[in-house]
Amino acid sequence: MLTPDPRDRLIVALDFPDSENALIMVQKLGGTVTTYKVGKQLFTAAGPELVRKLVSGKYQVFLDLKFHDIPNTVGAAVRSAAALGVSMLTVHASGGAKMLRAAVEAAASTSRPPLILAVTVLTSLSDGDLAEIGMRGQVREQVLRLAALARNAGCGGVVASAQEAKELRQELGRGFAIVTPGVRLAGEDQGDQARVVTPAQAMAAGASHIVVGRPITNAVAPAEAAEAILREIRSSGDRNIG
Repeated sequence: MLTPDPRDRLIVALDFPDSENALIMVQKLGGTVTTYKVGKQLFTAAGPELVRKLVSGKYQVFLDLKFHDIPNTVGAAVRSAAALGVSMLTVHASGGAKMLRAAVEAAASTSRPPLILAVTVLTSLSDGDLAEIGMRGQVREQVLRLAALARNAGCGGVVASAQEAKELRQELGRGFAIVTPGVRLAGEDQGDQARVVTPAQAMAAGASHIVVGRPITNAVAPAEAAEAILREIRSSGDRNIG
């Protein structure tokens, strides 16, 4: 997944309530996009069969279910996801080192190991939200702490806001995936994201991949919207890959 091809670095979020609408969007985007995110809403509605359809269509799937459980359970879930052919999947870094290592080891034991991405701090959370749930310090500090934990446990990358990506890239170096959600085009509504950036800003900050949903899927011409974002990725080069 760490390739310089801009189409592999753009992940389109299929945040739809059913497989029918999700597959219609995939058809509209055609060859413009190679990688799709399947999250909790769509996976709960459509199940693993949709993932199999995407994989059989030669698309890469980022399964974003954010596994967070005891190590044995997470390891088993990772093996099941790998059997579906997904290319990337998420676990919560806050599950701890033992859980992260179980995920990494489970992936490595499969014939097609998916890239294990550790979620640091959700992009909907602010410093105040962390304080509310009993976490001391700022979002930035927690992101760096959890990213270091994930790297030491063998994860292939992290999910974090691009606002923390610059420091993460400095700490983690090249060849480690930094996947950034909360990406919006300039002037667009932030929706439910508290920490957002444009595609160009995300890449300049150190992101290896960006996750984009509504700016593409709600566009009048989704393929054109995706191509506009790909142009921004191309202009950034491949300095965060390899």
